[in-house]
Amino acid sequence: MTFSVGLFRSMLALPAILVLSGCLRSAPVQLDEEKESHFLLGRTRVSAMDYDGAVESFEKALEVNPGSGAAHFELACLFERREADAATAIYHYQRFLKLRPKAENAETVKQHILALKQELAKTVSLGVVTERQQREFERLVEENRRLNEEVQTWRAFSLRLQGSTNQPGAGSVAPRLAKPSAVGNPATNTPAAPSPPPALVRTHTVKSGETAAVIARKYGLKLEALRAANPRMEPRKLRTGQTLNIPATSP
Repeated sequence: MTFSVGLFRSMLALPAILVLSGCLRSAPVQLDEEKESHFLLGRTRVSAMDYDGAVESFEKALEVNPGSGAAHFELACLFERREADAATAIYHYQRFLKLRPKAENAETVKQHILALKQELAKTVSLGVVTERQQREFERLVEENRRLNEEVQTWRAFSLRLQGSTNQPGAGSVAPRLAKPSAVGNPATNTPAAPSPPPALVRTHTVKSGETAAVIARKYGLKLEALRAANPRMEPRKLRTGQTLNIPATSP
C-alpha cells in the first residue's frame, strides 16, 4: 500500500517537473528511446544549461536511431527556445509528428509549428519590401544624376548665349565664362551669330530585364534612333550595367 501511494505521488509531480524543464515532454514516453546513452547525456546537458552540447548529444542520438521521436522533440524545443532557429525547429517538430502522429501533445506541437511559420513569413516579407525599396532608391539616384547633367548642359548653353549677345546675367561671372562660338565680319560690321543649342547629353544604365525596345519607348524614341546613337550596341545582347547614349529627339 505504501508503495502504491508513493508511486501515485510521483505521477502527480511529473507534469510539474516537465513544465519546469522548459518544454513539455511527449506522452506516452518511448522509454527505449530515452534510455539511449546520447539522449540521456543530452538531458543532462540541458539541465546544466549547456545547450550547444545538448544539441550535439541529441543529434548523435538520431544517428544511432533515426526514428527517435523523443530526440526530434528535444531538438525542436532547443532550436525554438534556445537557438532562435525557427526553420530547424519546424523541421524537428514535423519529424516528431510523423513518428508519433497520435502523441497527446500533437495539437500543441502543431500550434508551435504554425507560430514559427508566421515568424518566418514576417522575415521573408520584410526582405521583399527592403529589396523593392533598394531598387527604387537606385532608380531615383540614376534619375537625379541624369537631370543634373541636363541642368548643367542648359546652364552652359545659357552662359554661351549671354556672352554672344552681350547680355550677361547677374554679376561678372557670365562674361568670363562665355566664349564666342564664331567671329563676326569686321568689314560688314556683322555680329557673330549665336551658336545653336547643343544636343542634350543623356545616358541610360541598362537594368536587369531591359531590352533596347523597352529603353527606346521609355524615352519616346524609335529603335533606329537609339541604334544610331549607339553604333556598337547589340540590341539582343544588352548587359546589365551597360551605359547607352540617349539622343535628344527621334529622327
